[in-house]
Amino acid sequence: MLANIKIPPGIRLFNKIADFRAWRRQLLLDRQTLGYVPTMGALHQGHLALVTSAKNKCDNVALTIFVNPAQFSPTEDLSTYPRTLQGDLDKLAALGPGVASAVLVPTVQEMYPGGIELDVSKQKGAFVEVKGLSHQLEGVTRPHFFRGVATVVSKFLNIVQPEEVFFGQKDVQQCSVIKTMIRDLHFPIKMNICPTVREDDGLAMSSRNAYLTVDQRRHALVVHNALSSIESLYRNGERHAPTLIQAGIDIIERERQQVEKNSNLDWDIKLDYLNINSPEDLSELSGEINNEDGCIVSTAVFVGKTRLIDNLLLDVKMES
Repeated sequence: MLANIKIPPGIRLFNKIADFRAWRRQLLLDRQTLGYVPTMGALHQGHLALVTSAKNKCDNVALTIFVNPAQFSPTEDLSTYPRTLQGDLDKLAALGPGVASAVLVPTVQEMYPGGIELDVSKQKGAFVEVKGLSHQLEGVTRPHFFRGVATVVSKFLNIVQPEEVFFGQKDVQQCSVIKTMIRDLHFPIKMNICPTVREDDGLAMSSRNAYLTVDQRRHALVVHNALSSIESLYRNGERHAPTLIQAGIDIIERERQQVEKNSNLDWDIKLDYLNINSPEDLSELSGEINNEDGCIVSTAVFVGKTRLIDNLLLDVKMES
């Protein structure tokens, strides 16, 4: 699996879980702390910011790179998801010596020794679900998703056994799910939630941005623009959730119409969801927003076949 990969100096690359665990055990014996960044690869500046944050808090930083089948449905992009291991290692090395210490790239067979079917009804083995936080927002369109995420993250937390783990705010619902899982399953791990890293024009960094064509990339900024408009209205005193949502929908709809009218474009823009939710339990807010509680505004928009997600926190601090 790792043939023809040039490993940068100072980074340990592991393919076997047992080998990684032996390395991890030595860190414990040496009384060195470990920060952990879980990824599916195709690293960008958002991932690298998590690595840097981890290094600022811990003696060593380990990453996992694993495209997790359990969080993809049979109709999603598992087979085409970008896999760029050599480039990922080079980007980690460019952070400087000693920033990233180790990378674990396990096989699907090791991670799912009983096998893994994309059809949930055919799956066998142990899986983890976080009830109450997984069915809304992303869970509406992708009901399998957080079951797969919670399962693979729990596996990796058990394998890596870090003192601290680092996630990005862009996946805000995922952060809520994992934070609850860590609490409820008594993992002795501190969770850190780091701010979303954006391109200069505001587009949230994502591995799936690589799917966008030049024209799609230009129109993809509508996601950030819709959220920014909502934030502006909120800061100017608007607290009625449906009014804020409609303002964002109007911006996305205008962009959709522009694309539709352009005969040179053979793709479209489609809103999946735009919601305002409670930061406490992700319940949907349908009336006035309480200033003391704040809210999470989140959206998913298809630009062509690429599904982009983003969010903003209004008077909310994502506690680690």
